[in-house]
Amino acid sequence: MKNTTAKKIGLVLGPVVFFLINKLPFELLSENADAVISVALWMIIWWITEAVSISVTALLPLVLFPILKVMPMNEVGANYGSPIVFLFFGGFILALALEKVNLHKRIALNIVKRTGTTPNKVILGFMIATGLLSMWISNTASTVVMLPIALSVIQLLVDDEDGFTKKDKNFALAVMLGIAFSANAGGVATVIGTPPNSVLIGLLENEYNIEISFLKWMTIGLPFSIIMITLSYVVLVKLMFPNKGLQFKTSQHIIDTEIQKLGKLSKREKHVLIIFGITVFFWVFRSLINNIFPGLKLTDTIISISAALAIFAIPFNFKKEEFILQWKDTEKLSWGILILFGGGLALAKGMSSSGIVAIVSNAIAASNLGVLLTASILIILMLFMTELMSNVALVAVLAPVVAGIAIGLGIPIIYLLIPVTIASSCAFMLPMATPPNAIVFASGYIKVKDMMKAGFILNILAVLLLIALFEYILPMLF
Repeated sequence: MKNTTAKKIGLVLGPVVFFLINKLPFELLSENADAVISVALWMIIWWITEAVSISVTALLPLVLFPILKVMPMNEVGANYGSPIVFLFFGGFILALALEKVNLHKRIALNIVKRTGTTPNKVILGFMIATGLLSMWISNTASTVVMLPIALSVIQLLVDDEDGFTKKDKNFALAVMLGIAFSANAGGVATVIGTPPNSVLIGLLENEYNIEISFLKWMTIGLPFSIIMITLSYVVLVKLMFPNKGLQFKTSQHIIDTEIQKLGKLSKREKHVLIIFGITVFFWVFRSLINNIFPGLKLTDTIISISAALAIFAIPFNFKKEEFILQWKDTEKLSWGILILFGGGLALAKGMSSSGIVAIVSNAIAASNLGVLLTASILIILMLFMTELMSNVALVAVLAPVVAGIAIGLGIPIIYLLIPVTIASSCAFMLPMATPPNAIVFASGYIKVKDMMKAGFILNILAVLLLIALFEYILPMLF
């Protein structure tokens, strides 16, 4: 929980700053630009202090932009109904279905079972399973699924004859941090894996008519996720918390018992698995399908919503009219994230239409900072700022500015925007940085200093990886 005093200060400070800027006797940039700056600062203050829910804050442009004559209501509202919002909505519905039939747990357990029973292989199994789940369902849900299974394995070491030794503690630390770090890194792999990816893709489509397909994103995101999870594993088990000589024989029994509890693959699970498999197939091969059938004009959003409709409308038991999801199941949906997308896109539109992005790009063009140095600073800034505030809110605010900087540097905006956006998902240092970090920290097996030490090393490795992505990989792909 954020500090109550900070929340109270933020609650008052946001609107005060907004009114002060709008009542200045002079213009900072222009009447329109100043109006957008005042709204942006109000949103940033509320986002940082979490004075109210970050999703509630995202509603401010709907009220303030029309009043300040930045944009009419229909233009502002259009951002909240952007195709990218519905792409993520479809992804949420798929994730809900996977979770409701417990398919995500079955997948995870079978991965852990197949990686082996030595301590390091068990850790690797948990990390691979968590990373894979995070590509399709929220990183929070991925962590919640894996945590009780990992705690059962750790309990074996607590209860054995030699007690909870240093090696046992190292194993517990590595498996807990491994789950959190893999959940964070895994989401980078797909468009729907983590909200900042979708905020970026929405911005590119809305403002710059640049489309990045599901498959194109995976060619960047999946290798990054695999490398970061591999680096996390090496840092945790080889460098920070080695458990050489540790042995336990009954961990496999726990995994087998958990799988047995799930029973055979049910009709419901098969139903969801088929819809999920078909959806991923269409996402991956969409461009090829459109080339063969040009009249279809499939988009990732159309595929996503079709999957959501299938989950609701195709019964797994036709005679009894039984469906996987009912509308009441959507109570569990992260509706706030969808509103947050809209608020971020509206803010980006305001920054662009008021000339703020152009002013930033001109200022950067006139500066003498080199391209690589500027990119490195932005990646570091985003990565370490996301330790302290919501990565979605951060991308919503900074992505339009970064686009302006890229224009000023005379480079394609995606070269800069993609690594900076990915950086927002690389918060490994602090318990409050991401829900997975907080969840594993609450297990009681991790001290803040342990997370900070391992996390700082991974943050630095992520920065170097993202700089390499900017300098070498993206120019080859785009």
